Amino acid sequence: MSDTRSGFVTFVGRPNVGKSTLTNALVGEKVAITSDKPQTTRRAIRGIVNRPGGQLVVVDTPGIHRPRTLLGQRLNDLVEQVLGDVDVIAFCAPASEKVGPGDRRIAESLSGYPRAKKVALVTKTDAATRDQITERLVEVDSLREDWAAVIPLSAVTNDQLDVLSDELLALMPEGPALYDADITTDETLEDRIAEIIREAALHGVRDELPHSIAVTIDDVAPREGSDLTDVWANIIVERDSQKAIIIGRKGSRLAEVGARARVGIEPLVGSRVYLSLHVRVAKEWQRDAKQLGRLGF
Repeated sequence: MSDTRSGFVTFVGRPNVGKSTLTNALVGEKVAITSDKPQTTRRAIRGIVNRPGGQLVVVDTPGIHRPRTLLGQRLNDLVEQVLGDVDVIAFCAPASEKVGPGDRRIAESLSGYPRAKKVALVTKTDAATRDQITERLVEVDSLREDWAAVIPLSAVTNDQLDVLSDELLALMPEGPALYDADITTDETLEDRIAEIIREAALHGVRDELPHSIAVTIDDVAPREGSDLTDVWANIIVERDSQKAIIIGRKGSRLAEVGARARVGIEPLVGSRVYLSLHVRVAKEWQRDAKQLGRLGF
């Protein structure tokens, strides 16, 4: 019998409960973008955690929400698909906020996935008082009878992350690692660059704009006779007014986005980067099946 375990885990919860931050903290490097805007994650991103006793494959999914657009519906469908395939579902609720109807609805919906074991996590303990954490643990514990574990943790201070990894691994089926030990994600380089640019573009924007931003990559290529890597990318928005916001006065905001993105891209490609960004308008792309397909949703 194999004494190593491996399998898939996903974190679920309302948008903005810290799922992507937790994924990155467990993997030990940034594989999922984080933002204070809810519903930032748009794909099922896999992060790979290697432990002495085996391997965890973390699938970071979009937050579950009531969809208002075709994109929103497709993101919810993606979550459904992931939840049907994983070995463990970890439900997340932040320590600093009372458990509400949204949390209850998601916790109840987990009964639809009988194959997966369920774990409850009280996240963001670094931002809560001891009393809040205790109160939250009691509330979360009472949401379901079948939690295999209830764990308070902080992805920011790494508090209890080892406990979480060991607990998750113990719940996984026995079997060999699913990925080589030096791999931390199955995202392509282009996908990761596009996400870094989107994260930079999301920084500091307000209201409805975050959901209207998509990024496509035309090319990533080393420049001949130079230590530079050229990256050509498009930031796609839905309206001309949004294009103006992204570009900013005399191009100032787009320059900031480029500078912020380069800091994340250069370690990935291992060289200095020349980043060419174009802002394009694709009218109402979140509601248009053909455009969603073109943008990879």
